[in-house]
Amino acid sequence: MRQFFGTDGVRGEANCYPMTADFVLKLGMAAAHIFKDRDTSKKSQIVIGKDTRRSGYMLESALVAGITSAGMDAIQLGPLPTPGIALMTKTLRASAGIVISASHNPFFDNGIKFFNRDGFKLDDNVEEELERIVLENDVERYTSRRGALGRARRIEGATERYIEYCKGTFPRNMTLDGMKIVVDCANGAAYKVAPEVFSELGAQTIAINTQPNGININEQCGAVHPEGLAQAVISHGAEIGIALDGDADRLIVVDRHGNVIDGDQIIGVAGRFMHQRSLLKGGAVVTTVMSNLGLEHFLAGMNIKLIRTSVGDRYVLDRMRFGGFNLGGEQSGHLVFLDYATTGDGIISALQLMAIMVENGRHIDELAADIPRYPQVLVNRSVSEKIPLENLPASQARIHDIEQALRGSGRVLVRYSGTEPKVRVMLEGDDEQTLKKYADDIAECIVNEIAARGI
Repeated sequence: MRQFFGTDGVRGEANCYPMTADFVLKLGMAAAHIFKDRDTSKKSQIVIGKDTRRSGYMLESALVAGITSAGMDAIQLGPLPTPGIALMTKTLRASAGIVISASHNPFFDNGIKFFNRDGFKLDDNVEEELERIVLENDVERYTSRRGALGRARRIEGATERYIEYCKGTFPRNMTLDGMKIVVDCANGAAYKVAPEVFSELGAQTIAINTQPNGININEQCGAVHPEGLAQAVISHGAEIGIALDGDADRLIVVDRHGNVIDGDQIIGVAGRFMHQRSLLKGGAVVTTVMSNLGLEHFLAGMNIKLIRTSVGDRYVLDRMRFGGFNLGGEQSGHLVFLDYATTGDGIISALQLMAIMVENGRHIDELAADIPRYPQVLVNRSVSEKIPLENLPASQARIHDIEQALRGSGRVLVRYSGTEPKVRVMLEGDDEQTLKKYADDIAECIVNEIAARGI
């Protein structure tokens, strides 16, 4: 079982183990050791980018020290969306890419996630090898000497290159002329990029939360908190609102009436459009176990199969690549248009959605109106320890009782967060009030049983 890597890299509170300068330095050394051995070219380098958290300075310096001390060059991009770092890793032909970000988490958290040379997230076995090297705690073994030390340098123009790439995914025969949009940049990595992309394509763009100060990233804004965006869309009379998260790899949309359009609905709209134009590869879309049954039934009506994976966009992407599919994502807004991006990309996903709106001459609420949504309740509770659920007999019994009570009219999904010390309980069915009571019961039982184990 991996000790540090969750569903999206290593994550935790900055300056608390493992997100300390010492640990990250060793992680940088381990990465350099692994990727130097795998890279047969003479251009052996690792790309590093980050979001706008204050702790990014500390962790970036630690990574650079670790990478260069192990004999590889470090290329620093500065603040840039996660998908932009994946793109630059590939276009610069680097050995790997590293993102310093905790995505949608509050500013005091941070994280490290990796891309391989092709811009895809690492396989589990590579992350396990990184952990093994770090836990060996034998720094001397991987250090270089004299002329073998690596170099560090910053490059300019990464932002501009990523902007041009995003614009290039929008149909050349279309513009966004006349479309008024509000984009919420979450005071994160896309605070410069996103407004420019939409404005240069012709949209009348109103940008909010574009003043990062190191501690306001995701603070009551962005994809996790779209309430402010909804108000802005209504007050400005905008046609659509675009909400990104701290590293801009996810997208949540607000329609002209201030209603939230989530990842499931966006996948439904895009899946139908691509299917109608014979652009949907494999006759299927890939989502996670969290996706709403309404989406599955909507797609089935068009003979489009919905394939479910474990939670995490990396698992969605792995299944897409394995099966030859080109559309997938998560209800939370991690959307993968594999024809254009190697990871979730909020800006590119928004552009594909707006292209559908332009071509159909319809508002997003009209396009999503016939995608049913069944009541779904999600309860998150903090836990002191992630004891395997199968080792919690009282909780297992309670889950079984509730599944029997639903009698096939709903489903229960219980899992631990891959990035936070939390248990997540999701129930789906007919009656929302009953689902909420059952979800609270399960979560409370798990929290109490884990606490009792620690006494």
